[in-house]
Amino acid sequence: MFNALIVEKLEDGTTSASIQNISEDRLPEGEVTVAVDYSTVNYKDGLCVGPGGGLVRNYPHVPGIDFAGTVLDSSDARYKAGDKVVLTGWRVGEAHWGGYAQKARVKADWLVPLPEGLTPRTAMAVGTAGFTAMLAVMALEDHGLTPQKGTVLVTGAAGGVGSVATAILANLGYQVAAVTGRPETADYLKSLGATQIVPREDLAETVKRPLEAEQWAGCIDAVGGAMLARVLGQISYGGSVAAIGLAGGAGLPATVIPFLLRGINLLGIDSVMQPFENRKRAWARIATDLPLDKLEAMVVPATLSDLPQLGADIIKGKIKGRVVVDVNA
Repeated sequence: MFNALIVEKLEDGTTSASIQNISEDRLPEGEVTVAVDYSTVNYKDGLCVGPGGGLVRNYPHVPGIDFAGTVLDSSDARYKAGDKVVLTGWRVGEAHWGGYAQKARVKADWLVPLPEGLTPRTAMAVGTAGFTAMLAVMALEDHGLTPQKGTVLVTGAAGGVGSVATAILANLGYQVAAVTGRPETADYLKSLGATQIVPREDLAETVKRPLEAEQWAGCIDAVGGAMLARVLGQISYGGSVAAIGLAGGAGLPATVIPFLLRGINLLGIDSVMQPFENRKRAWARIATDLPLDKLEAMVVPATLSDLPQLGADIIKGKIKGRVVVDVNA
């Protein structure tokens, strides 16, 4: 028997989340059973702990799109009991039971061996947010970004992805301009390495001019919407924007002019279905390029019993940094 956060759908169509003691035979099918040590809280988790957001297919359900822990047993030769593993994506925690439990059973293809230098707790301080941030940095670099090119803009910088992106970029020697709508987070962002704080209202509205002065060598954008459209017109010639979120909306009220006259690139970053080899590459980079002291400064500790409130908070934009959930506490 083990504890899990179970979300159930009620007769009136709403949902209710509670910690329950359940048996291992309730776990879904999969080749590898993992003793979960830690999980974390992402925007999708907030949806799945609450009303579901259209992500959850069947109830009762165990959310948690990320987890890290130790293999208990495996029918797949790639993993054996005692191996440390991390999982992000693959619709775990949405369509498949996830990491808000002391045990999880998943397909072997979905796991990544935990790189040397990272513990399960550290891996969940990173989580999908940090993994996505690393994918974005890699994509920008693959398209020619170097510290010598100029300042990199990070929107939604106080959030999970933005926080890790800021820390990684600063550690790699980049000048980072951090966009935030919460002035009280300025000192926090500077502690992560941001050299410039940009108030959200400076970029919140579109302008009629399709091109503005070239200000940013690149951008990691968690906002989308009007802000992304505005930023596209400020990217330097040949620069790139890595789009990782849509906190400001899914629309893009932009023109093709920046692409045609400045040769810029808009790079879509998906973390859910990322191929295994690129996952390994990203996690290896995280182990070497993310300053762990800065990561620790982002951590907000939590337990399973905290998750219903944390799920509601992250939907409302009230979470700063990275929540690390000790499922055994």
